[in-house]
Amino acid sequence: MRTIFSICCITLIAFSGLTRAEDKAPKPLKALLITGGCCHDYSKQKDLLKAGLEARAHVVVDQIHTDDTTTKARFAIYEKADWAKGYDVIIHDECTSDVKEMPYVENILNAHKSGIPAVNLHCAMHCYRVGTDDWFKFVGIHSTGHGPQKPIDVTFVDREHGITKGISNWTTVNEELYNNIKLFETTKPLARGTQDTGKKVDDFVVAWTNQYGKARVFSTTLGHNNDTVGDPRYLDMVTRGLLWSCDKLNDQYLKPKK
Repeated sequence: MRTIFSICCITLIAFSGLTRAEDKAPKPLKALLITGGCCHDYSKQKDLLKAGLEARAHVVVDQIHTDDTTTKARFAIYEKADWAKGYDVIIHDECTSDVKEMPYVENILNAHKSGIPAVNLHCAMHCYRVGTDDWFKFVGIHSTGHGPQKPIDVTFVDREHGITKGISNWTTVNEELYNNIKLFETTKPLARGTQDTGKKVDDFVVAWTNQYGKARVFSTTLGHNNDTVGDPRYLDMVTRGLLWSCDKLNDQYLKPKK
């Protein structure tokens, strides 16, 4: 009887501990990941991002993807005035430079201007070239092109920021280093990238935060190739950037590393 009683007590204690751990877990953030357009393996990268983010934070990532691989890929959801309703953060990972209709672009921007946080990845910086700074002010920089596919040395220049905490400098696989024509006043650089092109060494900001209207925005120009998108260091940075944009970068929303 003593043995049975002891087993019952141990089971009850273990169950209570599990219940307490579950009680501490917050309600997951709802993120919308939008992928598609030119020049990238979005069909694989969308799943690398979803799995990587959900493994690292209390977040559920919904996906909207188009198989259109042109620079004119469009997303029907952007046609709706309330397209971002129900989401805590939007992850823009599209490549659609030749979509230039201002009403369409303004509809995207209005959601963020009103306060929906955003994460912008790689070619999102080269989207929606409408001839004005509207999109660039949202992402935080104006970029017009990139160098060759060669490794980029990533150096974090703001080590005090929550996003960069615990992340070490690293060198990517072959990647595209985007130029910086202009950084806006609301942009705060977090990391720079240097790349030896063979003719010269380019040095540009590759990760930063931005304030756009009422929204916090995190962006990085890294993420062209699958090996970078699946790199744990990249996923750590994007996860922390996402949580920061939602003002949830804390131990409650970050999952313990396995």
